[in-house]
Amino acid sequence: MNRYAKIAFTLLIFLIYIQLGFSQLPSEQISTMSRVYEIIKNETGTQFIWNNVSKDSSPCSWKGVRCTPDNSSIIKLSFSLFSISGSEFLPFICQIDTLEFIDLSYNYLSSIPGGFITDCGEISGLKLLNFSVNRLVGSLPNFNRFRMLDHLDFSQNSLTGEIDSQFLELDSLKSLNLSQNNFTGAIPINLGKLYLLEELQLSFNQFTGGLIPDEFGGLSKLKILILSINDLSGGIPNSLSNISTLLRFAANQNKFNGTIPPGITSHLRNLDLSYNSLTGTIPSDLLARTNLQSIDLSYNKLEGSIPENIHTRLFRLRLGGNSLNGTLPGESLGSLGELTYLELDNNNLTGSIPPEISKCTNLALLNLARNGLTGPLPTSLGNLANLQVLNLQLNRFVGEIPTQITMLHRLQRLKLSWNSLSGSIPDSFSNLGNLTNLDLQGNHLRGSIPDSIGYLDILLELQLGKNQLSGHIPAMPQSLQIALNLSYNLFEVDIPISLSRLTSLEVLDLSNNRFSGEIPKFLMQMQTLTRLVLTNNQLSGVVPQFENSVMSKQKEIRI
Repeated sequence: MNRYAKIAFTLLIFLIYIQLGFSQLPSEQISTMSRVYEIIKNETGTQFIWNNVSKDSSPCSWKGVRCTPDNSSIIKLSFSLFSISGSEFLPFICQIDTLEFIDLSYNYLSSIPGGFITDCGEISGLKLLNFSVNRLVGSLPNFNRFRMLDHLDFSQNSLTGEIDSQFLELDSLKSLNLSQNNFTGAIPINLGKLYLLEELQLSFNQFTGGLIPDEFGGLSKLKILILSINDLSGGIPNSLSNISTLLRFAANQNKFNGTIPPGITSHLRNLDLSYNSLTGTIPSDLLARTNLQSIDLSYNKLEGSIPENIHTRLFRLRLGGNSLNGTLPGESLGSLGELTYLELDNNNLTGSIPPEISKCTNLALLNLARNGLTGPLPTSLGNLANLQVLNLQLNRFVGEIPTQITMLHRLQRLKLSWNSLSGSIPDSFSNLGNLTNLDLQGNHLRGSIPDSIGYLDILLELQLGKNQLSGHIPAMPQSLQIALNLSYNLFEVDIPISLSRLTSLEVLDLSNNRFSGEIPKFLMQMQTLTRLVLTNNQLSGVVPQFENSVMSKQKEIRI
């Protein structure tokens, strides 16, 4: 190619580029958007999202408007978070017959004009319609003419009525989200005929009736099925085990009964069946599936032991609130290097905490409360460097509090209450700089409260009641807000004036000790107190009153 030919070719490409860059929207789309502009401006006032945009500029440059690359047509309208409450503009946008995407989420819409459903149903290429997080009321309209629609979202509204044939002809639908409304009646069998469905969310409604439709087992492309927080009953259908694509199934907070279907976790990554009435034992292979990452069966009526066979990829295991018995499967738990949440509370588990649990170094939460666990607390708990919550209350643990626990620098909540722990409170508790809640009540702890407690400068709650503590009362963390409980101990000193520093404290319980001297007047000046208990001590003097008589009516004072 000679020099002149190259110049001509370059010029041609440049002219094509210029032509594409200045392509105009069809006049009818410009006119439509101009009308929408005026309606939304009049309705939203100072919150008008296009305040800095000229109505005469190309709509393709407006926030929320997307056009084709050559600016020849509008394909996407996203009015999310536009503060719109009126629906007058809705039928107008249906005049844009090139739309593929309409997002009206996070507004204040209370109704949808019939013209919108009629006209937008004629848009052959419309794929997504999102009305989530509005204030829509009434029943759901029929969408039978939206043949190419693959995403439909009406979640977080106040829609009512039953779901029946509204979606019967949506052959292309891949995602349907109707969660957080007030729909009633049974889950329609018709949904089982939407064979391209990949995601179905019906949670937080008032669906009632019997079984999950067995036809759901034929949704061979389904990846997500969420039925949580309804009033559904019956058993979990075995047919769900046949959906090889299903990754997440949640049916928690319903009234499902019967046993857990075998093979339900064959393909799942996440399973949540908590807060139902499921019975029987946990199937021996339920926790062993290679894809499984999170399982929650808490608060059912399950019996038997925890299966030994647990896959190593599991990062969340919640089995609390059942009637499980036996011992903790130490060898299995020790292999769970990715485990982050372990909740086995409110069961009938016995035996000791296996030392292998220290290998779960990613644990952020360990909850073994309300069981029959015995033995000393293992020093190996100090290896759980990522632990933030440790709940071991209401068991039968004995021995001293291991100082290794005080090396858990990320710990925020520590509950060792209502056991049979003895010895003294370790002075090294000051190492726990992130601690907000410390509960050691109901044990056999002796000695004095270490002065180092005062260094826990974000501590909100300190429960030391029902022990055998004595000696002086150190300066407490000024951050205390929820409660300071020293009741049922052996303190024989005057109530220290250092307590007056606790200007945010709501509950102070010093009852059932041997505190002496006069009742300090500063207690009545602690205006944040809602409960003050000083009964069964050796205090003297006149019982003072709170200065603010209005506030005193909201307080419980027991002296």
